[in-house]
Amino acid sequence: MNEPALILDQVTKGYNHGKPGEVQVLRGADLRVEAGEVVALVAPSGAGKSTLLHIAGLLDTPDSGRVSLGGQGMAGLNDAALTQVRRARVGFIYQFHHLLPEFNALENIMIPQLANGVSASLAKARALDLLERVGVQHRADHRPAALSGGEQQRVAFCRALANAPRLLLADEPTGNLDPATSDQVFGALMGLVRETGLSALIATHNLELAARMDRVVRLDQGRIAAP
Repeated sequence: MNEPALILDQVTKGYNHGKPGEVQVLRGADLRVEAGEVVALVAPSGAGKSTLLHIAGLLDTPDSGRVSLGGQGMAGLNDAALTQVRRARVGFIYQFHHLLPEFNALENIMIPQLANGVSASLAKARALDLLERVGVQHRADHRPAALSGGEQQRVAFCRALANAPRLLLADEPTGNLDPATSDQVFGALMGLVRETGLSALIATHNLELAARMDRVVRLDQGRIAAP
């Protein structure tokens, strides 16, 4: 039986502790994402969804509570170990593509693989395969500035999956796109996720997109609730 891709157990997080303007963002958040499950995280701006995603992806640490990836608890791991786990198991997608402007689409997908010690030939082959899956292989030699917004985000999806993570974390991945492009790009993302058997936690304001996922949860006053 596969272990859950992600468990957050009574996670708390606040900022400016003991100072004026102290803010408690997460107040005992519980969340479980099963292997192969795609979960929509719905929350208004400022509710803490980015904080939750950062903690789930080991980019930030909770004040208390437990984070587990693939059945392995993350408590007690040093920064180097957390970085290694994050590189091997987690892929990130943001509202803005954050592609490196001086490199073309193919190179942007190869770079994270090369950083993980993959040979150039294997990295190129995987990058081309991913680009083909989302329908932009013909744009492989174009730099980000020469790509449309939808193409840029599809390349960003490919980059997030370059190292074959088991968990994808996405923060408003189509938020910068018009409705028609958003629908097309989200379809490409979901196709890629399903083909690769990924688990995913996708934050979105778009309730129509959320309804296309396996399950919807809501972040409300620092806790996870049913929609």
